[in-house]
Amino acid sequence: MILNEGLSEYFDILWLVMCAILVILMQAGFTCLESGLVRAKNSIHVAGKNVVDFCIASLLFWLFGFGIMFGVSWGGIIGTSYFMFGNTASAWLYSFFLFQMAFCAIATTIVSGAVAERIRFTGYVLCSCILSSLIYPVAGHWAWGGSIPDTNSGWLAKLGFIDFAGSTVVHSVGGWMALAALLIVGPRIGRFGPQGAEIEGSDLPKATLGLMLLWVGWFGFTGGSLPQFTGDVPLVIVNTTLGGGIGGLTALALSWHFKGRPNVIRSISCVIAGLVSISACAHMITPYAAVIIGMVGGVVCYAGTELLLKLEIDDVINAVPAHLFAGIWGTLAVALFAPTSAFGTDLSRLEQFWVQLLGVISVGAYSFTVGFILLSVIDRFFALRVDPESERIGLNVAEHGANTSLLKLLQQMEQQRLEGDFSRPVEIETETEAGTIAMQYNMILDKFNSETQKREKAVKEMRTAKDAALMASKTKSRFLANVSHELRTPLNAIMGFSEAMQTQILGPLGHGKYVEYSDHIFKSGQHLLNLIKDVLDLSKMEEGKLDLNSAPVNLHQVIARVRSFVDMEIQNAHIKLTVDIPEDIPRLNADERAMTQILTNLLSNAVKFSHDGGGIDVKAWLREDMGISILVRDNGSGMEPDSIDRAMEPFIQVDSQISRRHKGTGLGLPITKSLVELHGGTITLESALNEGTTVTIHMPKERTILGQAA
Repeated sequence: MILNEGLSEYFDILWLVMCAILVILMQAGFTCLESGLVRAKNSIHVAGKNVVDFCIASLLFWLFGFGIMFGVSWGGIIGTSYFMFGNTASAWLYSFFLFQMAFCAIATTIVSGAVAERIRFTGYVLCSCILSSLIYPVAGHWAWGGSIPDTNSGWLAKLGFIDFAGSTVVHSVGGWMALAALLIVGPRIGRFGPQGAEIEGSDLPKATLGLMLLWVGWFGFTGGSLPQFTGDVPLVIVNTTLGGGIGGLTALALSWHFKGRPNVIRSISCVIAGLVSISACAHMITPYAAVIIGMVGGVVCYAGTELLLKLEIDDVINAVPAHLFAGIWGTLAVALFAPTSAFGTDLSRLEQFWVQLLGVISVGAYSFTVGFILLSVIDRFFALRVDPESERIGLNVAEHGANTSLLKLLQQMEQQRLEGDFSRPVEIETETEAGTIAMQYNMILDKFNSETQKREKAVKEMRTAKDAALMASKTKSRFLANVSHELRTPLNAIMGFSEAMQTQILGPLGHGKYVEYSDHIFKSGQHLLNLIKDVLDLSKMEEGKLDLNSAPVNLHQVIARVRSFVDMEIQNAHIKLTVDIPEDIPRLNADERAMTQILTNLLSNAVKFSHDGGGIDVKAWLREDMGISILVRDNGSGMEPDSIDRAMEPFIQVDSQISRRHKGTGLGLPITKSLVELHGGTITLESALNEGTTVTIHMPKERTILGQAA
C-alpha cells in the first residue's frame, strides 16, 4: 500500500516522536543502572543528578543548543539560527528537536555515573551546563550540521564523516567529558592504594533492570536516526540487538577466561559497549558485520576497564570504556565494515578511515580540552569534590539531607560505638534489608550483653573470693598471734613450775609451796584445754555439728556458777559486781552448758576490760513478749564504733598485737553469738570508748518455761 505524501509525512513525525520517547526512557535506564552500581548512601544523589541533567539539557538545548547544532552554519563550525525554534517552527521541527534534545540529555548523563559518589551536586549542575551548551552542540554541528533542510553542513560532514546514531557525537563526547571530570575529582576514598579494594554497588538487580531499559530505549536511539520510517528500520534494530548481545557474551567469555567466573557488571558494561559500537553504522552493515563490531566493542570495553584500573582512574559505571573507547571503535568501524557504496561519497575505504579518524580526534580534542579547562577553573574556585566526611557518610545525607534505613542503622551503630553503651537495641525497620541486619545485630547485642554480665559476675565473684582469701589470711595471722600468746602463757607456767618441782629448788617435794605450784600447773593445763575447746566448739558451730541438749535451766544457779569462776579476778581488781535477777523469773528451755559458756564469756570479758575499782552489772528480765533477756554491762575501756562489728568476728581483738594488754583468742564473743543464735536468740553489742560496753542477749519466747520459776 502506498501512502500519500501528507500521510507519510505525519507517519514519519509519529515515528520520530515515538523514538524520542524511547530515547527519553533511556534516562530511566541510566538512573537504575547508576543507582544500582553505587552504594545505598549515594543512591538519592545519583537519581537527583539524572533528573537535573535532563532538565538542564532540555532547557539549554531549546535556548541555544539546538540552534548552535542545527542552525545555518557559520563556516561549518557553529549554527547561527533556530534559537528557540526561530520563526519557522513546524510539527516535524518540534519532533526533531525532541529527538535531538533526548540525545543531548544522554550525552550529559554519561558523566553522572562516571563521577558518582564524590562530586558535589552543584558541581555536577555546572558540568551539565557546560556539556549541554558549549560542547555537545558544537561537536554535533561538525558532524550533523545540515540535517535541517536549507542549512549548511558542518565541516566534518562536508568531508564525508559518518556517525549514524552518535557513537562519536553522543557517546564519545560524553565519555571525553567524563574522563576530564574523573581526572579532576580523582578516585573515591578507599578505591586504590595499599588498602584499596573494589567497591560493590548496592543493588545489582536494579542495575540489570537499568541495562534492559537502556537496551529497549536504544531501538529508538538508532531507529529514530533514520530520516523516515522505511524498510531499513528492522535491519537497524536487528543490528542494534546483535551488537549489544554479542558484547555482553564477549564479556562473559573474557571474565571466565581471566577471572574464572562470570562478572555481571562487566557484562552490563560490554552490552552497552556493543550498542555504542554499532550506533555509528547500524544502517549500513549486515548482521554478520554487526556481530563482529559488537564483539570487538566488548573486547575494547573489557580491556579499557582494566587499563583504567591500572591507571587508578575510578570510573564507577565504566562510562569511559563503554562510551568513549567503544564509541571510537564504532566510528572507525564504519570505514572497515560498511560497503563503500553506502558512504555517499567518492572516498575509498582507506580515505574514509582517515576521515573517521579525523572526526574522532577533532571531536575528542575539542570535548576533552574545553571540558578539562573549564572544570579545572571551576574546581580552583569552587571545589567539585565533596569533603572526605561527606563522602564517608554518603551524599544522600551530606548533599540532600536525605536518609535511608541502612544509613539510620549505621548511625545508631556509630553512636553506640562512640558512647560505649551497648545496652539498648537499635531500631528495626521491618520489611527492609536494613531491618534484617538490625534484627541480627540486636541478637548479637543480646549475646554480647549476656556474656558481658556473666564475665562481670565472674570477675565480681573472683574479687569476692580474693577478698575472702585475703581476709582468711589476715584472720589466720591474727589467730596465730593470739593463740601463740595464749598457749605460750600457760605452757610457760607449766614448764616453769614443773622445772622448779623437778629440780626441787625449794627443797624436797614435801615442801608446802610445791602444792601451790601443782595447783598452778593444773589451772594452766585447764586453761590450755579450754582454749583448745573454744577452737573446736567454733569449728563445730561453723560446720553445724554442735547439738544442743535443751533442758530447764535455772538462771540463778548459772549466774552463781559463773560468778565463782571469775570471783578471784573480781576481788583482785576491786570490781563491784551487781546482779539483778528477779526471784520469780521463769526457767529457760536451753542447753545449760551453753548458757554457762555464754555468761562466762560475757562476764570474763567485762572483768578483763574493766578498770580497777570499776563496776559490772548483770541483769535478767521477762519481756512483754514473754521472752527472757540477759544484760552484762561494764564501765571499762569500751570500743570505738568501727570496732564493734569486728569484735563479733572470729580471732579478732581490738588489741591484736602479740604484746597486747588483754588475754584471749578473740573467740569469746563469736562463740557467744553462735551459741545464742543456735538457741534462736539475738545478741546486741553497744560500746563507747572509755565509757564501757553493754552486751544484751534476747532469748525467744519459745524458750521461756512459764509456770516454772527459777
